[in-house]
Amino acid sequence: MLDIRRIYYEAAAAELPRGKEVLARFPEATLVEVESHNRIPELYGDESNVNRWVRIKQEALVLGVKKSLSARPNGRSADFIAPSTANGCAMSCAYCYVPRHKGYSNPITVFANIDKISGYVQRHAARQGVKPAGNECDPVAWVYDIGENSDCSVDALLSDNVRDLVELFRWIPTAKASFATKYVNRDLLDWDPQGRTRVRFSLMPQADAKLLDIRTSPIAERIAAIDDFVAAGYEVHVNFSPVVVRDGWLEAWSELFDQLDAGIGDAARQQLACEVIFLTHNRDLHEVNLGWHPKAEELLWRPELQQPKRSQNGSWNVRYRTGSKGHYVQALTDLIAERIPYCRVRYAF
Repeated sequence: MLDIRRIYYEAAAAELPRGKEVLARFPEATLVEVESHNRIPELYGDESNVNRWVRIKQEALVLGVKKSLSARPNGRSADFIAPSTANGCAMSCAYCYVPRHKGYSNPITVFANIDKISGYVQRHAARQGVKPAGNECDPVAWVYDIGENSDCSVDALLSDNVRDLVELFRWIPTAKASFATKYVNRDLLDWDPQGRTRVRFSLMPQADAKLLDIRTSPIAERIAAIDDFVAAGYEVHVNFSPVVVRDGWLEAWSELFDQLDAGIGDAARQQLACEVIFLTHNRDLHEVNLGWHPKAEELLWRPELQQPKRSQNGSWNVRYRTGSKGHYVQALTDLIAERIPYCRVRYAF
């Protein structure tokens, strides 16, 4: 997964305890000091990097300081998006939105000021008080997504940032952490989250995952981990995401639901819920993918099925056409009710 050979670091990050720990993990890496973690010309915005897309993710690491701390309201997957402890990913999912913001590669950036981030989250949760009413995020607790811009299971290979947050939420009675993952990191089983962290394993039919979920854990391995994570004290949900419409797509999802049903026990079933997210793609990412993984675009870029929509940041996204998408969503949620009726659909869009 990772073979870190070069670390780009901000001087302030390298002076912090967490920064020193990260640097000590990779004593053979070449160190390159940079003024800012998000302005590194040889990594970001260089079109020639598309030919080294995966290699950069595997070999480069950025160490920085998170300067802006905020908890953004969300309302679907979580009540709030917590300040990031990392950004970027070592995996190479063809539909990932993070590269849209970072240019032609998005290696992991680890933020070394974890004490500031943890303190902010703790104070923010305290200000919320007791959740006045349940919602689709959770019936009781305020939910904080701690991995919006990265995969926390992979981040945990590089630093203790994620573990620090999981341990922090043990002691916040009104809130819980949450993150989605496509990587099975069994080191997390020893963290004793005491029910205060929700892990959302992302699932899709294996045939789709083989083409789109590059450098991730196989779907069967993710399903096999669910019971173990429940036994270790995590709340475990699943993300059916992204749902890609293609010939035979409903039959493929039916097989996946049967695979999930056969792979988990009663304890997992009793607490299982899901999020259903249909594909949204991006024109700029489409152009990037054509440079390194054009086969994926045969599934992702379907103008005959999709309509354009201008995003808030001004770029053009595509999603399944209004009207047709509603039928797709209904068909899949009906299939969930038929095949895995115990799995509550938290939201579907």
